[in-house]
Amino acid sequence: MHTARMVVGTDGSPPSLTALRWAALEAQRRGVELAVVVAYNWRTLATSLLGNHAFEEYVRDLAESIADAAVAEARTIAPRAHVHGAAVSGEPAPVLLETSEEADMVVVGSRGGGGFASLQAGSVSMQVATQASCPVTVVIRGRDDDDSGPVVVGVDGSASADFATGVAFEEAARRRCALMAVLAYDVSMPTVSMPTVSMPPWTMGTPPVDYDTSQIRAELAAALLSHVAGWRDKYPDVQVEYAVGRGSPGAVLTSWSRHAQLVVVGSRHGCALGSLLGSVGLQLILHADCPVLIARTRSAPAYPDGPERTS
Repeated sequence: MHTARMVVGTDGSPPSLTALRWAALEAQRRGVELAVVVAYNWRTLATSLLGNHAFEEYVRDLAESIADAAVAEARTIAPRAHVHGAAVSGEPAPVLLETSEEADMVVVGSRGGGGFASLQAGSVSMQVATQASCPVTVVIRGRDDDDSGPVVVGVDGSASADFATGVAFEEAARRRCALMAVLAYDVSMPTVSMPTVSMPPWTMGTPPVDYDTSQIRAELAAALLSHVAGWRDKYPDVQVEYAVGRGSPGAVLTSWSRHAQLVVVGSRHGCALGSLLGSVGLQLILHADCPVLIARTRSAPAYPDGPERTS
């Protein structure tokens, strides 16, 4: 029988401790197990901390002490959560990617560069967010326990966005807060995939004379409501609000993140990091003002099936 489990990576740095606190409260909210993982490379640490001597045992003890302190911190913050921890030899990103194969969610901080030299600024969170086998939440510095504002979800008509919408509804229901469904459009890049929208055929410069902003926004708003309707029926107790914003999806959702407690976006499963640079998810990881949940489908998703399917 599958036991629901969250994993949080930490290295003792302030950003990773922010992620730890968020993960502890979230595990307590969900009633699931929380595994605290400290990944370390003893050869790198021995060189950076102790010169050229190979103090493998010392480095392992240091990593275990960080793990023990993190577990104690998590239990203090979330006393009802079942928390355990471990120090694992290896580079942080590969270790966390391996744990994601059995986890229901992996939580990481937005920046590294703290206690472990191998955890460089942003590299681990980006690699985990783009390559993990399960949903990933990247916790932005300073926003670990803010329960104000809605859950915001980016909608674009794609299958991954539909899955993200279902995740967002469940998150809003769990938090007993409102959900804000956001669709962004950029007149210079008419790539919106909603079939009912007739975007004008230009790519740059001044829009044609017959361009009707109000008509386009009305069509987009109608498509947005249609896309969310099935999920709204499935979660009737969740208050839903809608917003159509002009600009790139990353910029529009980043703006909404200033007022949200969580932003949820979809992800293309299994893509390499390079192919996703500049994507909405990575832009949010770099610039959002609240935790960002990258919703990812898998063969047995941790979240319920869509409104048209049976579980």
